[in-house]
Amino acid sequence: MPLDPSYLEFPKRREGMDHDLYPARNLFKESPVTWPDGKKVALWITVAVEYFPLTPNDGPFRAAGHMVTPFPDYRTYTTRDYGNRIGIYRVMDALDQAGFPATAFISSALFKRTPKLIKDIKAAGWELAAHGVDMNQLHYGGMESAEEHAQIARCKADWAAAGFTPQGWMSPGRSQSDHTLDFLKDAGFTWTADWGNDDMPFAMNNGLAALPFTDELEDRKSMVTLGHNEEMWSNQITDAANWLSNEAARYGGRILHIALTPYVIGQPFRIQILKDLLASLAARDDIWAATGSDIYAAWCASTKR
Repeated sequence: MPLDPSYLEFPKRREGMDHDLYPARNLFKESPVTWPDGKKVALWITVAVEYFPLTPNDGPFRAAGHMVTPFPDYRTYTTRDYGNRIGIYRVMDALDQAGFPATAFISSALFKRTPKLIKDIKAAGWELAAHGVDMNQLHYGGMESAEEHAQIARCKADWAAAGFTPQGWMSPGRSQSDHTLDFLKDAGFTWTADWGNDDMPFAMNNGLAALPFTDELEDRKSMVTLGHNEEMWSNQITDAANWLSNEAARYGGRILHIALTPYVIGQPFRIQILKDLLASLAARDDIWAATGSDIYAAWCASTKR
């Protein structure tokens, strides 16, 4: 019995992925993006300022870096807290010496738990961006829309109560459901850092923009998950900066994203490698250091979006 011809028809067979979240594109065929002062590479440094509750939410999964041993896991809990008590201040000092701004992705639960830390981050001149309520408030496929909407609304309420209106968003665990993008758009966000599939911003079909999160250069993934030493991580970032700069000469501006985790890079045996790396980047004449929202604004201006 022959197959019905419709059996071999795929209505979404087309260039790109089979979804309608954003259009397909080839970055190397896009119109060149121009950064301020003609710089080739926009350096975007992000810092994860996260709160991991002592009791994890095990449905349907735990965010990376969450509690490990049976309750109460003080070993992991206090290590994460070390990042917000000690490590982040070493990161602040390193960035200040290099003259670089940063974007801090902040769990909104910290507005009440550690208000002094939030004031210090603001005083450092960093951009403050949303990172959900805490590392238990995950987004995932199949979750109830009302639950997800309530999580984002609670996060926004925490920010409003603290007197802030963030433009940027990164989900806890960088996870999303089918509805997250639309909920974020409705909540007033302009860009998200949950997507790692590009080296430049791109527009989602609902109007949000995605800024590139370079997962492979994250300190936690490189040094903790993959077991690379500090020198290898630093060399990888330098190699990326060199490659992106050379590529930008042909195709237009690029973004070098460096994701920092205070409880990882803020350790006393690692912080010097960060200082040395930032000093080498600061000495270059092809880099424009900026916050996520600065990069978003420059990209919009260059692309006339």
